[in-house]
Amino acid sequence: MAEFVIKIADERGRQHQQVEHGYSEAEVRDRFAAQGYLVYWVKPQGLLSGGFSQRRSRAIKQSSFLVFNQQFLTLIRAGLPILNSLDLLIKRQKDLHLRQIIENVRDRVKGGELLSDAFAAQHVVPKIYTTTLMAGEKSGNIDEVLTRYINFQRLAMSFRKKLFVSLIYPTLLVTVVIIMVMFLFTWVVPKFAMLFNSLDAKLPAMTLFMLAVGLNAQKYAPFAAVGFVAAGIAFWQWKKTDRGADALDRLILGLPLLGDIRLKHQVATFSRMLATLLQGGLPLVPAMETAGSSMSSRRILKGVMHASDRVREGQGLAGSLDEQKIFPDLAVEMLEVGESTGALPAMLNSVAEFYEEDVQTALSASLALIEPLILMIMAVFVGGVLISLYLPIFTLGVH
Repeated sequence: MAEFVIKIADERGRQHQQVEHGYSEAEVRDRFAAQGYLVYWVKPQGLLSGGFSQRRSRAIKQSSFLVFNQQFLTLIRAGLPILNSLDLLIKRQKDLHLRQIIENVRDRVKGGELLSDAFAAQHVVPKIYTTTLMAGEKSGNIDEVLTRYINFQRLAMSFRKKLFVSLIYPTLLVTVVIIMVMFLFTWVVPKFAMLFNSLDAKLPAMTLFMLAVGLNAQKYAPFAAVGFVAAGIAFWQWKKTDRGADALDRLILGLPLLGDIRLKHQVATFSRMLATLLQGGLPLVPAMETAGSSMSSRRILKGVMHASDRVREGQGLAGSLDEQKIFPDLAVEMLEVGESTGALPAMLNSVAEFYEEDVQTALSASLALIEPLILMIMAVFVGGVLISLYLPIFTLGVH
């Protein structure tokens, strides 16, 4: 998701200018217009940010940021003032990019800004972090909300690492298959074509077909590579448009197995974020908007934003999400129980834990089926190529 600067006016005519995450200018404009705001303009963050912010547009490392917050929390609990804690952490920070960010935050806080506003002005810090800090500042419990944020990040990073480790072997397997196919068609098959031309022997139809494919692959490989790169760039640009992002999201969510895994992963992430924000003291509607804006799925994002409008009108969370038809029925039922018992944050954590485990189980089962399938396809394909190439040699040997 990109960052955009938006200028709006509320129902009382008060004007605001703020930074929002979104997929496009139109998506951000429509989101705020649907909430009843008058939108003056929406512009990409890079067009309006200059100087220091422009030079630091790249994202920060989540692992370094997590370590910083752990150290920051320790110093605050030890009784050090915020400015002294930041000064101490700046001296010990080895990540130069993060050090520049903390230095700018320190200068802003020294100038009278709130800590949450100082971090928000960096435009590279997750919105859930700045929102959590803001809730802690209002309630006077910064150490408590920082603890919840750190726990959230630990769980999120652990879950991402498990997914990454699960995908390493299939990715390597597919890469090896692609390299092997390219090697066979661009080097091995042309060598056999030269051999068969020198023998001037009658070749089987299977061999003739394979030789034609190999020679054409070698001849047109540079053009195919250029076309592949051009198609990749065109797809990347199309994916950034509203229509492209919506179409791609519908395609992924509509896939039989992958779509279900992606939906459950998004539900788990949203539930974990919302629970963290609610436990930090944030009201439900702002918490839903903050958690929803972090979703990578367009369908989930739009559904959560529409649901937040219904909650603002007085409807319950479970009923609002059920109207959007995006959350699984079990998740909605669990949230309904959490609302009725007054334990919504705890139930949201339960939803997140349930679907995180479900995603891990489904992904492991899928990979257990995909890996042997890839090996079988590779064996049949490579075996067919080798048989077609060596068949004429066996025939010549018999004669």
